[in-house]
Amino acid sequence: MTTTAKQPNLDLVNPELLQADATDIVRWAHRTFGEGLVLSTSFGMQAAVMLHLVTQVVPEIPVVFIDTGFHFLDTYKFADELTARLKLNLKVYQAKVSPAWTLARHGKLWEQGVDGLNQLDKIHKVEPMNRALEELSATATLAGLRRGQTEHRKSLPPVVLQNGRHKVHPILTWSTKDVHDYLTKHDLPYHPLRDQGYASIGDWHSSLPITAEQHEREGRFGGLKQECGLHLPETQEEDDSRFSSGL
Repeated sequence: MTTTAKQPNLDLVNPELLQADATDIVRWAHRTFGEGLVLSTSFGMQAAVMLHLVTQVVPEIPVVFIDTGFHFLDTYKFADELTARLKLNLKVYQAKVSPAWTLARHGKLWEQGVDGLNQLDKIHKVEPMNRALEELSATATLAGLRRGQTEHRKSLPPVVLQNGRHKVHPILTWSTKDVHDYLTKHDLPYHPLRDQGYASIGDWHSSLPITAEQHEREGRFGGLKQECGLHLPETQEEDDSRFSSGL
């Protein structure tokens, strides 16, 4: 990969990328951001889609996984399976304190409402992700967000400037069927907990199976919130900017 200093004009780029297919969006991101481009993954339910899609274009791209210490055992096994199969350039980051230390200091934050969940996310997800992006000199990240997943994501464009870095969403407009068709076409697995009724996988304390009538995100965070904090603006100014730009 070659480093480039291009700064895309999002007002021009986003309408064009909305008409492009996912692979072309990945190619555009690679041309635009070069060695500053990284891929983030949680090894969640449909993680194999983005991991396969992106590494077919950029095989050596750094793949950032935030190990919260609260993942299901099946998630760690799934991560090992996909890392070996797709030959991922995996970069694992953790919080500066252990889950046990957080528990000792703050108790079960996941049982302390939205404020507790937000504090837990800040310690075990947001801080290590920010550190990962700094250490990897990342200028842009690829993420597998889709508009149908949460209210926040409905308003997302293909590319957004968040926390001083660009975030690119190649499969933003994909439906659940599109995801399933891609996995089937390339003989890729879902997360193993799909067979137990889970539709969205995060930490074990904040993920539950759902019924056929429920939305795929209803099993996350006890219904108290939809986002973990990694995909939201960190300041009011960033939030205001996102909306004033029509993003």
